Amino acid sequence: MARASDQTAVTQVLERQIRELERASDSEAAREEIERLRHQLDSLRQPGWQAVADAWSRVLLARHPQRPYTLDYIQMLFTDFMGLHGDRRFADDPALVGGLARFEGRPVMVVGHQKGRDTKQKLQRNFGMTHPEGYRKALRLMNLADKFGMPIITLVDTPGAYPGIGAEERGQAEAIAYNLKEIPRLRVPILVVIHGEGGSGGALAIAVGDKVLMLENAVYSVISPESCSSILWRDWDHKQEAARILKLTAEDLHSMEIVDQVVPEPPGGAHADPARAAEFLRSALSASLQELETFSTEELLRRRHARLRQLASFVTEE
Repeated sequence: MARASDQTAVTQVLERQIRELERASDSEAAREEIERLRHQLDSLRQPGWQAVADAWSRVLLARHPQRPYTLDYIQMLFTDFMGLHGDRRFADDPALVGGLARFEGRPVMVVGHQKGRDTKQKLQRNFGMTHPEGYRKALRLMNLADKFGMPIITLVDTPGAYPGIGAEERGQAEAIAYNLKEIPRLRVPILVVIHGEGGSGGALAIAVGDKVLMLENAVYSVISPESCSSILWRDWDHKQEAARILKLTAEDLHSMEIVDQVVPEPPGGAHADPARAAEFLRSALSASLQELETFSTEELLRRRHARLRQLASFVTEE
């Protein structure tokens, strides 16, 4: 899954990012990111990890420091992108980006999480962990798209919503819940792409749509493997087992019909050939959008609501 030279390069990048974050910030978000990077570094140093296509290997690939982020895909897939900012209530959240663009000539609205590439960007983007104003901005842009009849494409890549005190005081849970209530009512096609990490409600807040595409090495779960391990085993040492039981890979989620389509990646992962990864995604997006545009508004909403109702299953014991 990864060459030795690639593993060495990734290790060096992670080591540098840990040192820079330790010097740059002592915030809670930075400390959590440092801990995540250290555990990722420990995993990479284990012999033979890259040869096994297990769930934890997919987590490491989804977090690869050279993996394309939302703004990279926007640059490769869309033209005439014009970023829009602010929630008109509190502030603009750099962890969530969005704006008007064209996809193969069609006007669309693009919304997605942005993690940040280097240490400065990571701190600016809060490691892709969105505040409530970010989710309110996302809904504002989606409502704008609905007003003008433009399809919506969301790009999901976040460890989860930011759990800080300020975010909670400004209504983090309410912002996510309100999005979950309002987005299904929009009368335009909504395509969701999970291309990196899909973490809990922080991902779900912009991941409600008519069709969910997931890249081959992306992950999507209710909780991170590290946090799951911390709750169940009181430490992070069981993160590999937690990743397995969470069923967070694209194949697992497709088999459970939570994800509609798995988009292939180049050998080695999307970071090995970002341009080719973008072309795979372009093909899937184009076909999906053409399909959704054949439905009337009423049929689109009917199918969307039916899809959402089928996501949960109930088991009764005799």
